[in-house]
Amino acid sequence: MNLDWLIKLVTEESIPQTVIIYGLVIAIGVWLGRLKIFGISLGVTWVLFAGLALSYFGVAISKETEHFLREFGLILFVYTIGLQVGPGFFASLKKNAIVTNGLAASVVLLGVLIVVAFFYFSGTPMPTLTGIMSGAVTNTPGMGAAQAAAKDMQLPGDPSSMITLAYALVYPFGVFGIIGSILLLKVIFRVDLDKERELHRKLDALKSRKPISIHLKLENKQLVGKQLREIFELLKEPIVVSRMFHEGEIITPTPQTILHEGDVLLVVAHKEQLQVLKLIIGEETNMNLKDAPQSELISRIITVTKAEVTHRRLGDLSALHRHDFTLTRLNRAGVEMVAHGDIILQLGDNIKVVGTKEGIEAVTVALGNEMKRLDVPDLAPIFLGIVLGVVLGSIPMYFFNMPVPVKIGLAGGPLIIALLLSRYGNKLYLNQFTTYSANLMLRELGIALFLASVGLSSGGNLAHAFEGGNAWVWIAMGLTVTMVPLLVVGMVAHYGFRKTYFEICGLLSGASTDPPALAFSSQLAKNEVASINYATVYPLTMILRIIAGQLLILFFA
Repeated sequence: MNLDWLIKLVTEESIPQTVIIYGLVIAIGVWLGRLKIFGISLGVTWVLFAGLALSYFGVAISKETEHFLREFGLILFVYTIGLQVGPGFFASLKKNAIVTNGLAASVVLLGVLIVVAFFYFSGTPMPTLTGIMSGAVTNTPGMGAAQAAAKDMQLPGDPSSMITLAYALVYPFGVFGIIGSILLLKVIFRVDLDKERELHRKLDALKSRKPISIHLKLENKQLVGKQLREIFELLKEPIVVSRMFHEGEIITPTPQTILHEGDVLLVVAHKEQLQVLKLIIGEETNMNLKDAPQSELISRIITVTKAEVTHRRLGDLSALHRHDFTLTRLNRAGVEMVAHGDIILQLGDNIKVVGTKEGIEAVTVALGNEMKRLDVPDLAPIFLGIVLGVVLGSIPMYFFNMPVPVKIGLAGGPLIIALLLSRYGNKLYLNQFTTYSANLMLRELGIALFLASVGLSSGGNLAHAFEGGNAWVWIAMGLTVTMVPLLVVGMVAHYGFRKTYFEICGLLSGASTDPPALAFSSQLAKNEVASINYATVYPLTMILRIIAGQLLILFFA
């Protein structure tokens, strides 16, 4: 049987050949990612090494296609990360962003100082060292910025090629170095992953502004005969009275309900409001209005699936102004809050409703609760967000009278836009809602395409680099640039600032701008802690690494 057609299909550059090679690399990498060595799996990072192996043995694909898939995969990955962690990211900015970003900036600064030391003591040209630095922290935009600076300065020889060669040689060791640093810190800190996860569950519970319920008996005689709304007006933050024992029956009150002495109010509020509520209303009572047998009220979780009620204040929806139900809590992207009238509804919001059967049905009709509508994500706002991110990442910025503009790149721009849209997109009528499974699918597809592309483009250069005598020296330099700053800052973060191990994993992954390390850290944590810290430091770190590569060329080349 003549198999020439099959050989040509796999070896000659074409669209079918690209699909086959990428399919094999990703499939092999994902399968290998299920293996555990000493209880640790490198997960999706194996896709990179599968690509390196095929490229090393001469498998080549179209450079234009490889470049597109690499950048598009990275955009998909960072954009979906931004959408997922956006709410938690903005919450973290209020708590510890200055410290976290300061630690990440320290990682960058230490790496730059080590590179400068190598320049003076080893005699290695700075273009080569910038390639080593970019590969050591797996920062492609930094490498590109250094190449642009070298080109604009018209340096002798072929510095751009040396930057690329050093980057390709050090990159895979940089991935190992970052993950190795994370694992080494795990040993140094003597981390028990199960205990660490439990610690974060407890910390989340303490930090959470999740509303709680409390039964309060009306004892304040100043409120007797007044409307319920007067209690709301005395408080700085909104509360909800979901049920009320009033005149011998359990009702869902309205703001106009007249208060009587001895009424029992089931109040939904944030924990820090409890003392004030007790002073205003009265002490806590043992009466349980939720499980009272005489109550005809029921509770349900209703999901917002009607587009026409989104981007509007909850209090402006006339269909929800009835006396036979009360909206008590709203859950959005895992964050629970009091369902007050100023909240702007978004698709996918889950609202807890207490009321009569008829009242629950009315809310269901008003809000939708048709889950099939959410199964298909609205792709238009997602791709519009990606467009805005690419535009933002391509804006040239000039610093210190540099002849070369700085750009935050195709990773930094989409991430920043995704973070902003996840929080403020509803105000621009851009629905960014995707189900968790859809988000995860796009995220995994993006990182797999990115890693496969990097592997397929680097294997040939890897073989060429080892033909020279400096390869192992470059690798040693790269591992030093990779691991020393991470280990030093990791220990400072843990012992000096009491950061948890999972927080440090995300911080160091973001400081290295390394998606494989984030994927590995998220796999260790099995929660969003690492991703939130990654997103907190990634934008600043990306900008600093791009500027650092250009400054090193401009001042030392």
